[in-house]
Amino acid sequence: MGEKSKSRGCFGWFIALIVLAAVILAVVYMVKSKMKKPDDNDDNEAAGKLVNNTIPWRGDSGLKDGSEANLDLSKGLYDAGDHIKFGFPMAFTATVLSWSILEYADQMDAVNLLDPAKDSLKWTTDYFVTAHPSDNVLYIQVGDPEVDHPCWERPETMKGKRPVIKIDADTPGTEVAAETAAAMASASLVFKDSDPQYSATLLKHAKQLFEFADSKRGLYSVNIPEVQKFYNSTGYGDELLWAASWLYHATEEKTYLDYVTKHGNEFARFGNPTWFSWDDKLAGTQVLLSRLLFFKKDLSGSKALASYRGTAKAVMCGLLPKSPTATGSRSNSGLVLVSDWNPLQQSVSAAFLASLFSDYMLTSRIHKISCNGKIFKATELRDFAKSQADYILGKNPMGMSFVVGYGDKYPEYIHHRGASIPADATTGCLDGFKYFNSTKPNPNIAYGALVGGPYLNETFSDSRENVRQNEPTTYNNALLVGLLSSLVTTSSALQSLK
Repeated sequence: MGEKSKSRGCFGWFIALIVLAAVILAVVYMVKSKMKKPDDNDDNEAAGKLVNNTIPWRGDSGLKDGSEANLDLSKGLYDAGDHIKFGFPMAFTATVLSWSILEYADQMDAVNLLDPAKDSLKWTTDYFVTAHPSDNVLYIQVGDPEVDHPCWERPETMKGKRPVIKIDADTPGTEVAAETAAAMASASLVFKDSDPQYSATLLKHAKQLFEFADSKRGLYSVNIPEVQKFYNSTGYGDELLWAASWLYHATEEKTYLDYVTKHGNEFARFGNPTWFSWDDKLAGTQVLLSRLLFFKKDLSGSKALASYRGTAKAVMCGLLPKSPTATGSRSNSGLVLVSDWNPLQQSVSAAFLASLFSDYMLTSRIHKISCNGKIFKATELRDFAKSQADYILGKNPMGMSFVVGYGDKYPEYIHHRGASIPADATTGCLDGFKYFNSTKPNPNIAYGALVGGPYLNETFSDSRENVRQNEPTTYNNALLVGLLSSLVTTSSALQSLK
């Protein structure tokens, strides 16, 4: 499974409003667990003309993004350690945030975070609507890493060139087009009741992008090789299944259900558990399609869907620590760890899927799961999810929370331009490095940001230079919002996402 690769000097990070949800949901969850509550605060980090901004160290940025193509691409998200808008992980962030809202809106609403989460999502989907000006054209990147990465400056003051990259019929990029289709389709469900016209617009774009992705197949990281150092794709079959699954949930049109059943043997890797990430959507697809068998009785006889659910069960059995097929990719304290780069991505994604699957089972009154003949309770999946959340929030050998601003001990030197530079500082491209090299903690706290996390040997270095462990990402935070939302109250699941 491909992981994000980095070049040296890949700096700066800005995340959407979802960090607000992450930190407050963490507070609610931990208070319920009778653990110490940190100071409350919020965060509001995104590109463009910020609306109702309450963060004193943030301001407008990237206002001319897209002008090269006569488009307003000022919204959207900077992904992680830079000021580049990478469409592939941004779309995954939006899809996961949509899924979290759809499944756990009541939990978010209970802590007054449903509207902020929807605002954050719309900020991103507004960008995608503009980035898709015609059926077979999608702008997938704003900014040049070769210009951006050698600098250490606040996004509000950046002056480097901001070129755009697009895919089209001559230069296709199936995986990024399909992931953006999934983002638009899932978001259309979020806004279906509150803004039907906007929902219809998103669904129209989703259908067009899926048709483009499927009819003009090609790996975007092959056709656009400059993205390989950052978000290299390992294949597009998972994104096609993922997008078709979301389009079926959004439309209930048989065409999309037929697509996932017809192409399952080609793309789904039935029987082979995988890790859910910005690059590999198979585990997420298998869980999402499983909900159809749990809740739609007219599909209960589908052998193809049974294969998806069977593989989803294999994923779950791999996560249960006492299962005969339990993964060995975990620390001595039980944290699932797969990669040395952004280690917590798989921890939080696995926990999110486990909590979802457990909720599907319990809502369907299915209380047990068999793993190679050994029986486990559905609640044990939820226990696993809670164990990962507890570790992330500070119950670990280091006594450290990996959510910035939460708990008594958390990362203070995160790899984050805006957090490391005082808001009133005037810097250019290079003189900002005095703040990067400073021995003082970041002057601004990016509340709610989930950093990369510990290594398998349960060590962590809180250093700005430590990109592998100490850089937050939008997609990690979207997964964290889903996970914490699922744990706010006792388990339950909606029987329909429509």
